[in-house]
Amino acid sequence: MGKRVYATSRDAAKRERIAELGATAVEPGARLPERVDVVIETVGAATFDHSLKSAAPMARIVVSGATAGHEPKVNLRRVFAMQLEILGTSMGTPDELTALLAFCAERGVRPVVDSVVPFSRVEEAFTRLHSGDVFGKVVVDHTA
Repeated sequence: MGKRVYATSRDAAKRERIAELGATAVEPGARLPERVDVVIETVGAATFDHSLKSAAPMARIVVSGATAGHEPKVNLRRVFAMQLEILGTSMGTPDELTALLAFCAERGVRPVVDSVVPFSRVEEAFTRLHSGDVFGKVVVDHTA
């Protein structure tokens, strides 16, 4: 969509893959070359302060996970002085999903799939997720 995207991982090989997908890969905690308009925060307490510092004035921080703690320390002065918007979300509405799927079909956007596991071996999917060795989605095939 012509937007500049920064993404990170602790794993150097994953950062290489991030770059291959077109994003600018940065080391964890590294200072971005610019403040950004939207931050997608999925980690929580361990990274929330960095997300606040990465946000441009009037930016939006979208929180959709808390894998490393759900109670971050928040500098409220930064929130109000920068006029930041913090938005929590877990899923979209059915209409938003329909619009997203239409957008993906129109633009040829395909999700990155790490692996596909048959439903009969769903425990393997969770083991894979828990390992942290995942790059992309772990798909559970309910027909297999």
